[in-house]
Amino acid sequence: MTTDARIDGYARGLFEIARAEGTLDEVEDELFRFARSYESSDQLRSALTDELVPVERRQAIVEELLGGKATQTTAQLVSMVVGSGRGRDLPAIIDRLVARAAESKDEAVAEVRSAVALTDDQQDRLKAALANATGRSVNLKVVVDPTVLGGLVATVGDTVIDGTVRTRLDQLKSRL
Repeated sequence: MTTDARIDGYARGLFEIARAEGTLDEVEDELFRFARSYESSDQLRSALTDELVPVERRQAIVEELLGGKATQTTAQLVSMVVGSGRGRDLPAIIDRLVARAAESKDEAVAEVRSAVALTDDQQDRLKAALANATGRSVNLKVVVDPTVLGGLVATVGDTVIDGTVRTRLDQLKSRL
């Protein structure tokens, strides 16, 4: 079985479990946030993928991180993936699940990176603007990324909308 097929299989399985439990929206949002934390933390990635660390300990780390902070379903799903030795594939599995959840509601996933957290009002306006720009309703996923200098970067499918200060300055330089 190819890695892609395995990742799709896990994503499909996790999607079906969350949907059957009626917690799909909440679980996919929690998983998305967990995947971004996982990607940005070498220490977390190492702890959940190091095969010298017993599986039970890796699963206990997941429980410590997510217990009480996320739904029980989210913690169990991450623990299951880690327990099966697929910790390295977590972000890919989760991103496929998020895409599948959005498709099930006929939405596009819009990942927005901003240096600061956005208010609910800002998120609502951004969601409406992206829906207008893409012609599809969007499932907005905001990632706080301190490396973004002013403004934000939105990715909807293959389309990247870069409204950062850095990009605007680069555009000004090229015109001069």
